[in-house]
Amino acid sequence: MLTIRIDEKSFPAIAGAQGRVVFQDFLLEVPDGQICVLGGPSGVGKSTLLSIVSGVDRDFRGTVTGRASPVGFMFQTPRLLPWLTALRNVELAIAGREADAGHWLAAVGLAGHENEYPQRLSGGMVRRVALARAIAVAPALLLLDEPFASLDNDTAAAMRLLLRDLIAKSGVTVLLVTHDFTHASPLADRIVVMEGTPARIVRDVAITRGMESDAAVASRSTGIAGRGAAE
Repeated sequence: MLTIRIDEKSFPAIAGAQGRVVFQDFLLEVPDGQICVLGGPSGVGKSTLLSIVSGVDRDFRGTVTGRASPVGFMFQTPRLLPWLTALRNVELAIAGREADAGHWLAAVGLAGHENEYPQRLSGGMVRRVALARAIAVAPALLLLDEPFASLDNDTAAAMRLLLRDLIAKSGVTVLLVTHDFTHASPLADRIVVMEGTPARIVRDVAITRGMESDAAVASRSTGIAGRGAAE
């Protein structure tokens, strides 16, 4: 069980902007192997939560326990090294298993682009390199921040199928942040919607796999998010 307990996480005042308490007395528990989709308005703290879970952000009061290793993290901004090719960016994350890098680039539809540098790739292609890098580490915990942003509908559908297959085979625990439930919610075992400052959970809904179509889940999820925002 991944247990995220944040007593307080604040951003200090800077350059005239007011300080802000992002989380206070916040608790989220995610069972092993669960695919938990996190939604909510921009700025509510979704990306901050992933950074805390990953260990990248340690500037908070609280604890994160049960964090499985290794952790794969696809950031909201791809964070590729511009002086390395797509292939080398993935290889860097999986030292000792470099031969797998080409496989994962092909899996995300980038066969033939291995030797391209990030600045020569489209925004959607760069995001797919970042996704390949995150899943290439064979994670036990996968953190995905807007994985389908900048992707056209067909490519997003293909990436969703790739993730479904990976998750089914590995049993990886997933936290997936999104602002658009259309592509993300069909993957979900659970949808958590956050609102407010400090952030609080306003909807926490289990999804029964196999009982609803992808379209029905996406439609219901959008309704869940809308009702949460209205409250």
